[in-house]
Amino acid sequence: MTSILKADTIQDAAGNNIINENADTITIGAAGDTVTVPGTEVKSNKLSPASGTALQIGDSGDTITIPSGATIANSGTATGFGGTNTPNFWIYKASAQTISNTTATSIAFDTAVIDTASGLGSNKWTVPSGQGGTYFLTFRYIWLGTWDARIIAYLQKNGSSIFGMQNDKERVDGGVHVNGIATLSAGDYLEGIVYQDSGSSRDIVGGSLWNALSGFKLL
Repeated sequence: MTSILKADTIQDAAGNNIINENADTITIGAAGDTVTVPGTEVKSNKLSPASGTALQIGDSGDTITIPSGATIANSGTATGFGGTNTPNFWIYKASAQTISNTTATSIAFDTAVIDTASGLGSNKWTVPSGQGGTYFLTFRYIWLGTWDARIIAYLQKNGSSIFGMQNDKERVDGGVHVNGIATLSAGDYLEGIVYQDSGSSRDIVGGSLWNALSGFKLL
């Protein structure tokens, strides 16, 4: 035999609403209540905020798991997802610098166009604490006049070359750009190195457009 219990409102012994139905809206509990559903699974086709327009899932410190094979379909605006490509930086030597003959010379970077994590110091850029990852890096330098020399530029991490480029002799008003991707850890430091063998000292041009080291975090 099937039994049916009909009621618009169910209250506890103190007269507080436990379940209420009104105009096809069912309310469980009241403001300030904690509603606990036993078991491990709750099924619904839609979750909406009880008031306002903000819906929170979980609390700070919780882990929300999306299982393998599930798909998240977004038709709205997503914020707070993915990286922001920070830290990012663009540092340079503000004035001209002399490159001695047959001497690998570290460019004395002293000025930042942008440096979101304040990594510039001691003429180098150092990966800040907690900012290790994969970076895209660029080092460039420019010279004016004729350098009858073999000219090499390379980028160093912690004093060791990670990538570089060489220019041929008899170049007038030239430059070298070195690009690459490197895995960096917190505390690693970067330097831009220039070498030339013209037979005498040469100067590279100062300023952010001429000699600079820049980069941004990919992951």
